[in-house]
Amino acid sequence: MEILNIDHRTWRIEDGGVRFFLLAGDARALLVDCGMTVHNARDIAEGLVSVPVSLLITHADPDHIGSVGQFEEFYMHPAEATNFYKSQGRSGRFLPVWDGDVIDLGGRELEILHLPGHTPGSVTVLDRSSRALFGGDPVQDGSIFMFGPQRELHAYVASLEKLEKLRDRFDLIYPSHASCPVTPDIIPRLKAAAQAILDGQLTGPTVEFHGTTIRRIDAGVATFLCDK
Repeated sequence: MEILNIDHRTWRIEDGGVRFFLLAGDARALLVDCGMTVHNARDIAEGLVSVPVSLLITHADPDHIGSVGQFEEFYMHPAEATNFYKSQGRSGRFLPVWDGDVIDLGGRELEILHLPGHTPGSVTVLDRSSRALFGGDPVQDGSIFMFGPQRELHAYVASLEKLEKLRDRFDLIYPSHASCPVTPDIIPRLKAAAQAILDGQLTGPTVEFHGTTIRRIDAGVATFLCDK
């Protein structure tokens, strides 16, 4: 684990192949996800700030919810509940957040953007003050998981189209995986690649991945792991 300062009130915590973020305001702080192998993310956060710490889950895949048991309640989009409670078998009380909701940390407003596709309830956080997006898997240059019943390329393309329309509101993107940060010019490249996969213009070999046969498609900008 490695803790890196982005600025005096923003941290990225590297946990192997995934990262999560701590955003602090004047009144409270928000963890954006809580690690994979780390199970004490709350303790880590509380050691960095002097205000109460809340948790938001960008989505409920196992590498993003490692420390969720430390929190009595957490923010999550309701569309992610099936993944969290049924697929992952986790428990806890969630506070629903919807597209466009704002979490005010005190002098720092965070807007929730719903980006379905990678999972139904995937969200990212727009920090209005720093003009940056924090957390989530849809916008990155690594491996994007798009196989299995909860993942949908058509919805993913629609989410990228939505982000394109908001590009004047952010300058940097801090993804949960791979290069960090990345710039918004990655968004149309990801959209074009995903659309090419849907249109059958871009394909790749079938491979075994943790006991599942998938198709691995190297799109240059990122690698898409898709249903065979």
